[in-house]
Amino acid sequence: MPEQSNDYRVVVFGAGGVGKSSLVLRFVKGTFRENYIPTIEDTYRQVISCNKQVCTLQITDTTGSHQFPAMQRLSISKGHAFILVYSISSRQSLEELKPIHAEIVEMKGGDLEGGSIPVMLVGNKCDDVNRECTVQEGAELAKRWNCAFLETSAKTNHNVKELFQELLQLETRRAVSLQLETNKSKAQRRRDKLKGKCSVM
Repeated sequence: MPEQSNDYRVVVFGAGGVGKSSLVLRFVKGTFRENYIPTIEDTYRQVISCNKQVCTLQITDTTGSHQFPAMQRLSISKGHAFILVYSISSRQSLEELKPIHAEIVEMKGGDLEGGSIPVMLVGNKCDDVNRECTVQEGAELAKRWNCAFLETSAKTNHNVKELFQELLQLETRRAVSLQLETNKSKAQRRRDKLKGKCSVM
């Protein structure tokens, strides 16, 4: 299937077990899976509004291991925006984002420096009491990387929609939005749905 030019590609990176798939599934399907199943690479699609047209938000959920550097480079080269996820209960998972961020900087270069490529640093599992990384540490690293920062919990659905909304708001080159439904009333939407349908008098 050829790639459509109106796809907006978001790539999710992070160590194994930090909750990348959980965040994506919570956002796309509204579900949460307790058990951990390692991901090689999955792509999810969500319809959004882009430059006042309908387009597809394509979310690539990458592998948490470093076995596939070529896949990682390909994901970076195709990505329009990046979500870098760590677990607040694992300092190691925060450390593992540093080489990935360096790779994005190397491949996207000036675009990243100029802030025209949206990047979000995300501390997931903020519902976990065994915290190893403080909010301040995440915020400071994001400041150093010149990117946005948010703590989320896929489990409790805390800040999940906000994460994707904020990421799309960082996109300066095009107007991208999750709000596809313009604020029509339910009655108006029902009327629109009935338009063009025959009714027997």
